[in-house]
Amino acid sequence: MKASDLFVKALEQEGVEYIFGIPGEENLDLLESLRTSTIKLILTRHEQAAGFMAATYGRLTGKVGVCLSTLGPGATNLVTAAAYAQLGAMPMLMITGQKPIKASKQGRFQVLDVVDMMRPLTKYTAQIVSGERIASQVREAFRMASAERPGAAHLELPEDIACEETNPNLIPESKIRRPTAEVKSIKQAVDMIELARTPLVLIGAAANRKMSSKMLTRLVDEMNIPFVTTQMGKGVVDETKPLFLGNTTLSDGDFVHRAIEHADLIINVGHDVVEKPPFFMRNNDKQVLHINYNAAEVDPVYFPQVEVIGDIANSVWSILENLQPQSHWDFSYFDKVKAAEEKELPHGCNDDRFPIFPQRLVADVRRAMPKNGIIALDNGVYKIWFARNYKAQMPNTVLLDNALATMGAGLPSAMAAKLVHPDRPVISICGDGGFMMNSQELETAVRLNQHLIVLILRDDAYGMIKWKQANMQFDEFGLDYGNPDFVKYVQAYGGKGHRVQAADELLPLILQCMEDHAVHLIDVPIDYSENDEILNNQLRKLSAKV
Repeated sequence: MKASDLFVKALEQEGVEYIFGIPGEENLDLLESLRTSTIKLILTRHEQAAGFMAATYGRLTGKVGVCLSTLGPGATNLVTAAAYAQLGAMPMLMITGQKPIKASKQGRFQVLDVVDMMRPLTKYTAQIVSGERIASQVREAFRMASAERPGAAHLELPEDIACEETNPNLIPESKIRRPTAEVKSIKQAVDMIELARTPLVLIGAAANRKMSSKMLTRLVDEMNIPFVTTQMGKGVVDETKPLFLGNTTLSDGDFVHRAIEHADLIINVGHDVVEKPPFFMRNNDKQVLHINYNAAEVDPVYFPQVEVIGDIANSVWSILENLQPQSHWDFSYFDKVKAAEEKELPHGCNDDRFPIFPQRLVADVRRAMPKNGIIALDNGVYKIWFARNYKAQMPNTVLLDNALATMGAGLPSAMAAKLVHPDRPVISICGDGGFMMNSQELETAVRLNQHLIVLILRDDAYGMIKWKQANMQFDEFGLDYGNPDFVKYVQAYGGKGHRVQAADELLPLILQCMEDHAVHLIDVPIDYSENDEILNNQLRKLSAKV
């Protein structure tokens, strides 16, 4: 059997549905093997977008997403996507090509040490030097990418190895169950929670899975313990529940931070220091219970006193089996925080000023989207408004990146979400800056005949940095740019373009686009002029009164 055929058979055995990417000269044997495979090649217009799509596929399915590039510049274009998957704990495998390794035919042309380049960004990276090694190395790459904590893996398949003859041996997929937490740690956790006076649940990214969601919903409902979420933990438990106290979007000074400051125990489920901890533990005045797949990474701002290490859903279930509500638990202050936040949140939701204000934008998207609708956010200041104001009701319905926090991921992530969930509405929400970093993928979305809505929040500047610039009391400088006519731009790719000219036009337009199967782009002028005042001053003053 040709080695590239064996490679594809190994991928099929791992259950691979899609490979996202751009083949090159060095991948042509692999491409020919894919031609007759059950795996569908999703040809993209940039390798970075392919990597973002593969990582998001991994995030949504729990299976390893796969992307492909050629050698040299194709491989270097995957670097940001590798970091995106690695920091965001998304299982992904990158396959890159390489010149022949047994005999050089073009010297060092385009040759980089891609394996070493990927080493700091992956859990596993290797060059395949023999067809006999393909089966074991593919299996190991998938095992490492999906093992807790999930992340990126990389295999380099040189051109001469891909075309050699080899034995058709495959290694069966091993069934590995996650370890469960040690019994004594469960008892310690139960004792810790029962002894606390004001416990608070903090839900992070690693808990954003179906069974963990089910168990945490039970914990909140049965124990009546209030909860907060990190940006990547949104939707694990329905945020419309009365016990939801907010999202830890801002670093400090919001209502949610008053609750965190008041709590004497943080039950920290699935959160680690990749997403900055929303509390600073001074003088051990706050107890922290760490519940996660992996041990805590001790940090100056994070050093939990008790750790429960193992499958999160099983750990929460085991705690629930032994935990009893306590009469001394006092959530009265949390009730005040909730009331104050609910009074503030509607501010601006019906603001008719134009260009549209972020609060109105978030409210209208929430009004338009059903419970299971998915929004995929790029990175910009609007991400703060959505994380804070948009109440998610199901796991993985708000796709944002608060680990690498890269720009350019919003559109490819939405496209991957639509592949995984073709029957659910998906909206990509991008700033004009982030959108233009991978805007060419509109052609891919049109070619795939996707029903997708892309909101472009246009302020003709890098708005997030402008906000920080204003907060540091610097003069505006170096952050303004021009934009194309976005309506004509999407039309050039075969999609449909729309432009909002009044605040009350946005919601009806989104609903209209939801009924029309096409790639829709909506140009939304946005006004960020109040960001600094609201996010840095008003919220701090209002929350301080609680």
